[in-house]
Parts: sequence; structure tokens; C-alpha cells
Amino acid sequence: MGGGVGVHGGCRRPDIAGFLDEHVQQMRSLTPLESKHALDLDGLRKPDITFWSVVDGDRLVGCGALEKLDARHAESKSMRTRPARQRSGVASTLPAHILREASGMGFTRLSLETGSAEFFLPARRLYEKFGFQPCEPFGDYRPDPNSTFMTTALCMPHA
Repeated sequence: MGGGVGVHGGCRRPDIAGFLDEHVQQMRSLTPLESKHALDLDGLRKPDITFWSVVDGDRLVGCGALEKLDARHAESKSMRTRPARQRSGVASTLPAHILREASGMGFTRLSLETGSAEFFLPARRLYEKFGFQPCEPFGDYRPDPNSTFMTTALCMPHA
């Protein structure tokens, strides 16, 4: 783990596809197909999405993305920590980075969708620590008993 944990932009690492496939497969095993909103690699390459990977040295340990919904509102997408690295600080690195980036991009609101099942409780608690509160569905989402929607207001960076 020589290089330390860092966040890097882009999804060109050769190990990203497999990492995201594991994420999508896990979400499919936990959530009915109509309630699964995790993006695969192609979905994360859309023009309105910015993607980051979290690496420890040269090992991929997490990822996250930001999707522009409109000029002031963005959605945090595809946050994932490698299971072996859960509870090691990687998960906290992602929302902190995404919140800073979203604010720096001029967004005033950041929202997310996560699961409502017990499995997702640690994620919901993490998001609450970063100021996210439950909200109504946003963007193209519709009410769904398998989803929890959360949002937070962002401070504009000082010029």
C-alpha cells in the first residue's frame, strides 16, 4: 500500500470494468431489477457524468461519480468501496471528494438514491454524516419502496 489513498478522475483503468460489474451484480442480487439504478461502465461514460476512482498505491479500492441533472442540481452515483476495504476510511473519502467537486462546479444541491433495505443502512448513515437528509424522488426517479432518496444543499466556493 505504498502510494497512499488518492482520488483520480476518469474511468480508463483496466480494472474499473470488473470492479463496476461486481457492483452491478451485487445490486442485482439485493434489489429487484426495476429498482436497480447502479450504472455500468458505459453508463458512467455519458457526457454529463464525472467519474473518480479511489486507489491505494496501485490497487483500486473505490469509485464514485457525479451526474449533472441541471445547472444547479447534481446526483452522486455509483459510490462503491471494495468489500475488503469497508470500514477503512475509503467510503468517507468518496462523499467528501464528491461534495467538494460538486460545489466547485457550481452546483447548489447534491442528491442521491440508495437502497432502503437493511443492507444499505451503513450507507445511509454515512450520507447523513455528510449532511444528506431524506427527500422526495428527484430527476427521473419515481416513488419506490426499495429506494431511499437523500439530498443536501451545497455552499458555493469563495471566489
